[in-house]
Amino acid sequence: MIDIMASAAVATDANQTEQEHHDSLQAHFQPNISADEIEQVFHLKRAQPLLQVFTALFHGGFDGVLVRLLVLRELASDAATSAYTRADINTKLAYLLPESLETVLLRLRSNQLLAWDAQQGVYRVTPMARNVLSAIDSLLGLGQTEDEAEMGFLLSQVAGAQAVGGVSVEQLQHLLGRLVDLTEEFSDAIASGSEFRLRTAQAKWNMACDWVEKGSQILVAITSDENADSATHKAAQAIGRAQSKLLNMQGMFSRALNQIERQRVHLGQSGLSTTDIKRWLLLHEDLASLAEGAIDQPVVPLFSTPAEMIDVAETELLSERAAGVINTGLPSGEDAPTTISDGPVMQLELDDLLERLSNFASLGNFPSIGEEGPKSVPVQDSLLPASFAVASYRASMLPLLGDVSEASLQGSTAELARLPITFTPTDEMVQLTDPHVAAMSIASLSLNVSLDLDSGTADE
Repeated sequence: MIDIMASAAVATDANQTEQEHHDSLQAHFQPNISADEIEQVFHLKRAQPLLQVFTALFHGGFDGVLVRLLVLRELASDAATSAYTRADINTKLAYLLPESLETVLLRLRSNQLLAWDAQQGVYRVTPMARNVLSAIDSLLGLGQTEDEAEMGFLLSQVAGAQAVGGVSVEQLQHLLGRLVDLTEEFSDAIASGSEFRLRTAQAKWNMACDWVEKGSQILVAITSDENADSATHKAAQAIGRAQSKLLNMQGMFSRALNQIERQRVHLGQSGLSTTDIKRWLLLHEDLASLAEGAIDQPVVPLFSTPAEMIDVAETELLSERAAGVINTGLPSGEDAPTTISDGPVMQLELDDLLERLSNFASLGNFPSIGEEGPKSVPVQDSLLPASFAVASYRASMLPLLGDVSEASLQGSTAELARLPITFTPTDEMVQLTDPHVAAMSIASLSLNVSLDLDSGTADE
């Protein structure tokens, strides 16, 4: 009878506790909405044991979280044994205070992260604790790598789930959401028109494409799996479309950078541009330090007292002024001053570059029969030898090659745009032995055979 009454009391307490939890959860929802009607609430409540484990680990301040993870990782890292006596734990974690260690062990034990075997008097790390530590270690390991696209962890979760046949729609949706975020971020960078923002976004895009290439095989396996449900197939197909949209942004980056290259402002005949100045300024953490020594001595103001002002006024009033002769005739003619324009000099440089590239496009540079692809030459062979200013000017003209809008106009730049030559730049640099130019971006000029054949300039 006593056992029956005790069991009834325990059941009553459990029901009261469950009702209190339900009431506290319902307090966050609208009065006419039941929390149990929400699908995600059902899934989260079903995972309550696992979520309570995370609550036990991460509830409270950062210092307490760090000590709990430290103790659990130390115990789980020893693969030689699976059972620890209290003496073993005290020896292994002797650098902790006994009071702090006791508090952590009690918290881990009460939340099923550590299991106490009363018969043998030892602690054991539970399977749930190892799963939680494995997920945390995976996230920490990928967080230390240079993954600016932040896709490595999501893709690893999908790959691991696919390997064991348990990939879920939620995991695919997380990966799809990250791809959509990256696409919007890159679109905003292209629309901004900022060269530095474009360069940064392009580097991040290259890393994202590497992850896309690694994930393509996983998506093929998911879409070809006959056991996968329709929701999984739809999510995988949506990821494939998002990846295609992301890969197609290469042309958008190239057009935006070429547009910036055409609008680049050069500072006189120095060959430097505003981009070079900004890049140089970004290398200095303290811009105010650049003004040190710019002014040799402070400006000394000069003040006039009333006595000096009166003396000057009396001198002006009492001095005899010569009456000005009024001449109503026209002034005599003068020769116009001689000026020298820099325009012809730039035109000569442009004509010289046009002649260089025209010779490349017409004199024996077509591929031979059976040869694969058009011949290409390093860009420095067409720009050098020349001074730094002339080489910079020639390099600034190369993005016009193949520009359709410029080719429809008239003039030397239009002739340059109509040449059947393809300019292929890269972001890497090559060291040169030229006396004026120490290094230059790795790029090449190649003959566009299809364009040249269409224009009818190639010999059959």
